[in-house]
Amino acid sequence: MSALDDGEVGGAAVAPVWEVFGDLMSGLLGAFVLVLVGVLVVQMDLVASLESEIAKRRIEEQRRVALEKALAVPLAAGRITLHEGRIGISGSVLFPVNSDELRSEGRQLLKSLVPALQAYLGERREMLMVSGFTDDRPIREGNARYADNLELSAQRALTVTRALIDEGMPREQVFAAAFGPEQPVASNASEQGRSLNRRVEMAPVPRASPAKP
Repeated sequence: MSALDDGEVGGAAVAPVWEVFGDLMSGLLGAFVLVLVGVLVVQMDLVASLESEIAKRRIEEQRRVALEKALAVPLAAGRITLHEGRIGISGSVLFPVNSDELRSEGRQLLKSLVPALQAYLGERREMLMVSGFTDDRPIREGNARYADNLELSAQRALTVTRALIDEGMPREQVFAAAFGPEQPVASNASEQGRSLNRRVEMAPVPRASPAKP
């Protein structure tokens, strides 16, 4: 009777150990499965994000190529430049020195750009920023129309903006900005460099998101 009792006691003592071990293994397996699922979800999100970024870049490249084709004639003639979506026009093409009076050939150039700009901006929620830049030389003495280069660049940007609107660009799709001698693209130590710095640039920028009530 005592031997049987001992066996029963021994069996009763061993059984809970295996039950605990089984519960532990089940818990570990469940945790492993959860971790594995989490890793797979993260990988799927990364793949989806990568595919989305590739698609965006492909669309941007297509837009850039389309813009280059639309501006092929003035680009080939050297009347404009195109770099990373920014259209640059030399100030001498648009204006006389120290003036914001638009040349007739400058107006014709702007008119030729409007269809391409409208198509380029129409594909996304963007606006066109028209920026005026000057060299670092002070405004010539006797010219009382402008206080400084910043004001001259502002008036030139406004003139180009108004000309684009007159030629069909929607008013709500274009605005002017002025930088004066800031952000030069060449050294102001030479006339060639100063000529490059006297310019107007047009670039697409995102529209502001509407304010939430």
